[in-house]
Amino acid sequence: MNKLARLPTAGHAVRPSATPLGRARRPQVRYFAFLSYSHKDEQLASWLHAQLEQFKVPGNLAGRLSENGVIPKRLTPIFRDQHELAAAGDLGEEIEEALANSQYLIVLCSPDAANSRWTNAEIDAFKRKRPDGCVFAAIAAGEPFASDIPGREAEECFPSALRQRYDRRGRPTAKRAEPLAADLRHPGEARRVGFLKLVAGMLGVGLDDLVQRETLRRQRRLAWLAAASLAGMAVTSTLAITAIQARDEAREQRRQAEGLVGFMLGDLKDKLQPIGRLDALDAVGSRALAYYQAQDKSELSDEALAQRSRALTLMGEIANTRGDLDGALKRYEEAFASTAEAVRRHPDDPQRIFDHAQNVFYVGQIAYERGSLRQAEAAWREYKRLAERMVELAPEDNDYRLEEVYASNSLGSVLMTERRYGEAAAIYQSSLKVAEALAAAEPGKRDYQFRVSNALAWLADAHEYSGALDRSLAERERQVQLLTDMQQRNPQDTEIQRDMMTARRAVGRLLASRGDATGGLKELLASVAISDTLYRIEPGNTEWLQANAAGRFDLADVQLSAGQTAAAAATTRSVCDIVDRLLQTDKSVADWKVDKQASCLNLRARVALANGDSAEALRLAKQSAALARTSPEPVSRAIMSFHAFAIGGNALAAAGANNEASAWWRAAVASMPGSIQLRPREQADLAVVEQRLGNTAEVQRLAGTLDAMGYRDPAYVGTKGRGANG
Repeated sequence: MNKLARLPTAGHAVRPSATPLGRARRPQVRYFAFLSYSHKDEQLASWLHAQLEQFKVPGNLAGRLSENGVIPKRLTPIFRDQHELAAAGDLGEEIEEALANSQYLIVLCSPDAANSRWTNAEIDAFKRKRPDGCVFAAIAAGEPFASDIPGREAEECFPSALRQRYDRRGRPTAKRAEPLAADLRHPGEARRVGFLKLVAGMLGVGLDDLVQRETLRRQRRLAWLAAASLAGMAVTSTLAITAIQARDEAREQRRQAEGLVGFMLGDLKDKLQPIGRLDALDAVGSRALAYYQAQDKSELSDEALAQRSRALTLMGEIANTRGDLDGALKRYEEAFASTAEAVRRHPDDPQRIFDHAQNVFYVGQIAYERGSLRQAEAAWREYKRLAERMVELAPEDNDYRLEEVYASNSLGSVLMTERRYGEAAAIYQSSLKVAEALAAAEPGKRDYQFRVSNALAWLADAHEYSGALDRSLAERERQVQLLTDMQQRNPQDTEIQRDMMTARRAVGRLLASRGDATGGLKELLASVAISDTLYRIEPGNTEWLQANAAGRFDLADVQLSAGQTAAAAATTRSVCDIVDRLLQTDKSVADWKVDKQASCLNLRARVALANGDSAEALRLAKQSAALARTSPEPVSRAIMSFHAFAIGGNALAAAGANNEASAWWRAAVASMPGSIQLRPREQADLAVVEQRLGNTAEVQRLAGTLDAMGYRDPAYVGTKGRGANG
């Protein structure tokens, strides 16, 4: 631990001459610590303030001399600006005085605090007066030094002044500070340990000293309770029969309550889910969770603990759907800890394994959405292992076989992102066979029909991106027919509508790629109409918003290729508004923050170019190129850079700057990695850029590949000789 500065005497903290003339000075107050925080963290700040002021230093530590001076009996008073300065006439002066008269500074760290200029200013002012290690960090949310990690800057919880070392004269330096940090992010015992670590740092004692004193204090309390219990046994023995009856009655009430909660998390949830109302599902999860939070977890049965985990998982799903990834991950990890313990206790119980597998999947999904493919792949391989273990333990249970399908599809999505389309297609083909077998065995079961639909969708995408366009179109048309049959039986089922929206969008994209722009536009417009209907049902559902955006991106692309510039401009405005809405929900999702924003910039640039505004197109292309460089995923970064440079070259060529245009096109070709499998549209765009550069041999090679696929997208055929995305 860094040596901590001593508290100056009150008479030297602020000079009397600093008082403005004609104004009476309030009496100086000597604070043990100054608590600095963002007011968005008000709830945790209140808890920490109360804990610090209520804390009693163990008697055998109080009065001892530590490296920080004499250990006090109490940690009071603690300064909080909102609490202490309600009637202050000059807020700035009062805060400066409080900082000058505080022995320590405690910073409640979170992304909100890191972005608060007031919190940063308080740290700066304190460090200038006491640069020698008097600042302690208490982490409320986010990650320390996340700003050093590309793509995770929004998670930074340390304000800039906290991360910066000051010299002995109170001047900031270029060196990085490493403040003592206590973790308060997780409630319960973990938060208590973090609090004790913070107190130990201020008192200048080891954490073990406080933990041991706390343990001794609890043991003494238990000893007194035991003695009191023995003394009261004579009295309570006469009430034994009454107590037993009350206990039995309480158990019966608990059994009935848990049965009701089980119904809420089972049948009721399954009935509410197709309606698509997050508020109803949220109410179910919240009520179930509230019931278990009011119970003593040590007295809950294994089944009750399992139901509590299911409630946490449901709440995580809802938070995830609303775009709150931090909130979702917190729920999933809490549920993960419970289900992992259940599996440890019952390693051969397939239901326990099933419950745990759900949380393993969701933790992987959050990693996938944030662009952490290796972490997602590791989680989903574990998910697949758990699914295989379920089937091994209960081979007759079709729902466990279905988990193998889910696990395979999840792994396939990572392979698709890494452009390993052949491997992904093999996995999806295997999943489709299992799903078809399950659906044939129980044709009336909705979930099995959905799994066939999903497997067809994934397989169609793998074939489309690898160039098997006719096969992909056939699989999508089969999916549309399956969903049409399902919709006739369940016309209000929003999950069927969601899958139909995605399927018709893919059919539209495929028809356009085969040269049928009219048919493609018809399907894409139908897809967008479905997405608008779903949005009106639940505006906060980010899953539907993402699908809505994807449909409009494809629609604007085909409209531009078909020469419908005005319609494309309107579609572009609407899709970019959706992307802004997603970013307002959560800026940590890599796909929203980089990929979708870059797609918006590219569409706007193409619209500008189609309207003859080459200067605006070039400006937007430059923005897109800069944004592409921030992508954490190398393949996405390369593809986005290619499109930005290609469009920029087209804009320069339209303005008559041919030499500069050629330089941009060469940069586009150079940015395209040769080690990845390009999708048909990407090959077509590359062919047009190569043609602009006069690379005839490469154009012929690419054109031969595209002709063999039957690729006839107007964006390729109609722009030969004019430039990619022109």
